[in-house]
Amino acid sequence: MFVVGVAGGIGSGKTTVTDRFAELGITIADADVASRTIVEPGKPAHAEIVARYGHVILLQDKSLNRPKLREIVFSDAKERKWLEQLTHGPINAELKQTMEQATSSYSILVLSAGSGKSPVMNRVLVVDVPPALQLQRVSNRDNNSHGQVQAIMDAQPSREQRLNLADDVILNDGDLEQLINGVDTLHNKYIELSDIQENTG
Repeated sequence: MFVVGVAGGIGSGKTTVTDRFAELGITIADADVASRTIVEPGKPAHAEIVARYGHVILLQDKSLNRPKLREIVFSDAKERKWLEQLTHGPINAELKQTMEQATSSYSILVLSAGSGKSPVMNRVLVVDVPPALQLQRVSNRDNNSHGQVQAIMDAQPSREQRLNLADDVILNDGDLEQLINGVDTLHNKYIELSDIQENTG
């Protein structure tokens, strides 16, 4: 299976990009989706998080209060490391299962913060956005303070680190039509590359 990794910081537009790939019939294995699935009530990770932080971390329906959890882990590096270690294995297992069941000509693997290049990826696509625009978008979207958003951005790989790993880049500083056109062009390219791999592999 030809796998394209999609990386991008918070507020970069990764979801819009991967939604378009999904509309084109491509299987999406998304670490953000997997990270929510593995902490649903009844799952082992959910129980461990509640054991560590107490019921204050829960909403009325027993699901995690994600903004509250985010507040805790992005203000304390030790807590963030604990949560990452707890969820890393289950997230990877969930992603692997999704990709193994893919029937599209290639699949997309979305990394939560675009941290590094996984050996399963054939190419890395970076959804790029200027940091000032990133800060503005996330603050407006999530109604968070600039300080809180900046703390999340600082905990993620830098723009330069992501671009250094990129085989392909979509700059998301324009309108939606421009973004969609960029995805459609890459979709055709990835079909060609996956065909080449299949015929030479």
